[in-house]
Parts: sequence; C-alpha cells; structure tokens
Amino acid sequence: MITLGDTTYPLDHPLVLGLLGFGAVLLFMVILLIITVRAAGRSARMAEPMVHHMNSLSQRVQGLSDGQHQLAGGLNHVSEAQAAAQANMLQLMEQRLAQVSERMNENLQGSARRTAQSLGDLQQRLAVIDKAQDNITKLSGDVLSLQDILSNKQTRGAFGEIQLHDIVSKALPKDSYTLQHTLSNGRRADCLIHLPNPPGPICIDSKFPLEAYEKLRRANTDWELNEAAKFLRITLRKHIKDISEKYILEGETADGALMFLPSEAVYAELHANFPELVREGFAARVWIVSPTTCMATLNTMRAILKDARMREQAGAIRRELSLLFADVDRLSTRVENLDRHFSQAAKDVSDIKISADKAGRRAKRLDNFDFEELAPDPVAGAVPDPAARVVKLPGDKG
Repeated sequence: MITLGDTTYPLDHPLVLGLLGFGAVLLFMVILLIITVRAAGRSARMAEPMVHHMNSLSQRVQGLSDGQHQLAGGLNHVSEAQAAAQANMLQLMEQRLAQVSERMNENLQGSARRTAQSLGDLQQRLAVIDKAQDNITKLSGDVLSLQDILSNKQTRGAFGEIQLHDIVSKALPKDSYTLQHTLSNGRRADCLIHLPNPPGPICIDSKFPLEAYEKLRRANTDWELNEAAKFLRITLRKHIKDISEKYILEGETADGALMFLPSEAVYAELHANFPELVREGFAARVWIVSPTTCMATLNTMRAILKDARMREQAGAIRRELSLLFADVDRLSTRVENLDRHFSQAAKDVSDIKISADKAGRRAKRLDNFDFEELAPDPVAGAVPDPAARVVKLPGDKG
C-alpha cells in the first residue's frame, strides 16, 4: 500500500504503477548520466548523441510527469465517482432493506395469524381425536365384553338365541311363531314356526361352533389346519345329528329343520371349504342358515302363511259374497217398486192436475152465472124424472 496525501493506493493501482515506472526511469536516467559522465572523456562524438538522447529522455520524463498529473486527476475523478456510487449504493440498499423489512414484517404477521389459526384447528382436531379415542376405548371395552360373552358356551348360546329372536320378530307376525317351544318328546326348540300343512310347523335351533372356527383361523401349519378342520367337521356333524333327531317329529313337525348360525363368517367358511357338511345337512333334512339367509327364508315363510290365511278366509269371503248378492237383488227389487210407485204418483199427480183444471173452469162459470138447462145424465138403474131439470154449464162435456 502507498499513501499519497490523504489517499492510500494499492500496489496494483495504475497511479502507483505509473509512479514506479517514473522512479525506474529516473533511476535509469541517473545510471545513464553516470555512464555518460564516465564516458565523456572517451569520445566527443558520443557525447552529442547522448546529450540529444538525454534531452529526449527529459522530454519523455516531462511527458510522463504530465501524464502522472493527468492520471492523478483521473484517479481523483474516479475516487469521487466511486464515492458517489457508494453513496447511491448505500441509499439504494437502505431502501431495499426497508422494503425487505416491511415485507418480512407482513409475512411474519401473516405467518403468525396462520399459525394461530392452524393451532386453533389443531386443537379442535385434537379434541375430536380425544373424543374418538374415548369412543375407541369404549368400543374396546364392548369388544372385550363380547369376547367374554362368546367365550362361554351358555352365554354364546344365549347370544345366538337373542339374534334369532330379533330376526324372527322382524320377519314374521307374532302369532306365527313360538319361542322356546317344547315338543312332545320333551325337547325344547329355540323357535317353532307355525306353517300350515304341508309342510307343517318347522323348528329352528341356534348353534355357534365358535371354538372350532377360531381353532381353524389360528392354524399356522398344515397339521394344525387339518386337525382344526377335523374338529369343525366333528362339531357340525354332531349339531346336524342332534337337530335331525330332536326337532324332526313325524306328524308333529315338518320333515325338516333349520340350523341357525349367528355368524356370517362361519357360514361362509362352511360353504367355501366344507361343502360336504352342507350336503350332509341336506341329506339329514337340516338346512344351515346364516342371519342373512335366515331372513330370506323367513320372508318366504311369511308368504306361505299369508297364502294359507287367504285360503282359510276363502269360505268366509264366499259367504259374504253370497249375502252381498242377496242384498243387491233386494235392492234391485226395491228400486223397481220405488220406480213403480213414482210412476203411479206421477199418474196421480197428472189426474189431480186435470181435476183441478176442471174445478177451476166450473168455479169460473159459476162466478159468471153462466147456467144452461141440461138434461141429467142417466144413471144406471134409475128412472128418469121428466120433470127434473138439470142446469148445465157451457163447455161442460161431462
């Protein structure tokens, strides 16, 4: 760094480079002068060119000095321009910083509002999640209670009976079925549908082989799967046999019965992987139904009951129709009599009108004293009196 007055310039600055060049030229001139002085005695002819060269060098040095002054003025101008540019740059940067600061404030305020709103929404959602969590906790407790119910055979049976009762009560009228009906053999059916003969009353018994089904679902190896399938077959065959022997009585019930499975999953598993059990049930006249298929079957039974009741009422309907026809006949007769009476009344009214007209004409003639001597009308069986005189009104024809 080189300092000239109050200004400091770096070594690579043009002015510094010019000054260094100028110093180098001066040094070179001094060296030349020394060489010239030492060589002055050698040759007079060499002194003149050297003097001429020195003059030329002096002019060049003068030109360099002028250039240095011009360069110094240019550097000052550049320095002033640089200072003005720096001032403008600072002012522009201050404006830009103010704008950026304002925008940042606006963005921060907007972000704060959005953050507050998001926090409010998040709080509401958390409240909803807390409520859902409470519902899930409650549902978990209900599921555990259901598992406790299904884990016990007696409560599991009661669960199936309640579900069967609900389905039957929705599909059939109350007088068409009996719950927990005791048959003549002492066996008690979960439900007895009072169908007409044929087919006759049909029993429905609820069975829930949950243990066999869960064992089948939990099987991980082929051996466990085979054992679980064997256990399910044994369980279902026992249920089919029990229903066939207990709830199908000749002369008392229909020649078939229904096994109600209160689980669609168990019903689907049987039809998907154990079709032989379904066929064995058909052979034993035991039809396996699920809640969905039971509802469809009961709707068919309701149609049968409706048709039977219509047949039972057919005699009463015919009797009522006969009475209705008799009433229609009597009504027709009475209408004819009434029409005859109306015709007679119309004739009587017409006769009365004729008589009234005659009476009116007679009264008018009497009022005018318009009498005429007429012979009396002969009366059957009477002797005419020659001395009798009859007064006849004009216009009287009778």
